[in-house]
Amino acid sequence: MEEFYRIKRLPPYVFNIVNERKYEARVRGEDIVDFGMGNPDLPTPDHIVEKLVSAVRDPRNHRYSVSRGIYKLRSAMADWYDRRYGIGLDPDTEVVATIGSKEGISHLILAMTAPGDVIIVPDPCYPIHFYSAVIANADVRSVPMLGDEDEFLERIERAVKGVWPRPKALMLNYPNNPTTSTVDRTFFEKVVDLAREYNLFIIHDLAYADLVFEGYKAPSILEVPGAKDLAVEIFTLSKSYNMPGWRVGFVVGNPRLVGALVRIKSYMDYGMFQPIQIASIIALNGPDQCVKETVKTYRKRRDVLVDGLNRIGWPTEKPKATMFVWAPIPEKYAEMGSLDFSLMVLDKTKVAISPGIGFGEGGDGYVRFALVENEHRTRQAIRGLKELF
Repeated sequence: MEEFYRIKRLPPYVFNIVNERKYEARVRGEDIVDFGMGNPDLPTPDHIVEKLVSAVRDPRNHRYSVSRGIYKLRSAMADWYDRRYGIGLDPDTEVVATIGSKEGISHLILAMTAPGDVIIVPDPCYPIHFYSAVIANADVRSVPMLGDEDEFLERIERAVKGVWPRPKALMLNYPNNPTTSTVDRTFFEKVVDLAREYNLFIIHDLAYADLVFEGYKAPSILEVPGAKDLAVEIFTLSKSYNMPGWRVGFVVGNPRLVGALVRIKSYMDYGMFQPIQIASIIALNGPDQCVKETVKTYRKRRDVLVDGLNRIGWPTEKPKATMFVWAPIPEKYAEMGSLDFSLMVLDKTKVAISPGIGFGEGGDGYVRFALVENEHRTRQAIRGLKELF
């Protein structure tokens, strides 16, 4: 029987290979220290949970909601941008709530592209940035992002010039998953100038805006004057507020793109369960001490992991942002490639990491650690990894 067209366009998910090996090890009773999936392990703050519980008890909240998100939630997101970046957003035309950022990205690409439209995506990248375009029957042009920012911009411009008709959009993500790369506002100014010159839309994933260290502040592309003419930004409550399973995200910015997403979502869903939306308002409008505590926890875990890796002979830099560490494969194992290296590490040391190849060909010389194990477990992992050296 012939395979379905869209399924045929999707390759096997690389991470499943590691996940299956991890599952087999656990079935055998082995204790695996798991840095594989970026699934926050910290609890959702109590004041958010308590609001959810009270909202669930109100039967008025049990009905269908609205696909774009209730007004007070969209207004809370607009207020968040105003407080943090001084950016004014119209909750009616420039903000849409989504069922997590992946849903927002996927349906936005579906709404804005026709078959054959070209989306430019960095390599490596978070998989949905690439595969949302594949699923929508768009074409993807990958641009190597490792190295100097100006070189990356030059590669993007060459890619734009090398495609006709011109690409529809450029996908970006800073602070970056998986590479942990960061940029300043000057970079976004250059990106906006380039996009304006070549009539490109920009989609910027700002998922890790709050997970920043040593005084770094992650810029919003919407800070750049005129950026709303061609850009949208995606934010999620998953990381900042430890709400990954709640599935709360936002797409904000350019009214045309937001409107297209609102239109297609109106056919696809009825939005999030309303008590989740109400609790999310409390998260966005409430005290940010819980976010600061989360950042503090990730910074401590980062330091324990990176200091430990360097101590055992695995040179690794401390990231300025995100909940990840992006580590080059040690020189003595470099020829293995990231998938075989990750499987070997799992088998020999009982430590699970993500192979860089799962994020694109440009990631094959690296592995990603997600900072989702506590400091004690991280030290246990370092003791295991020491066997490699």
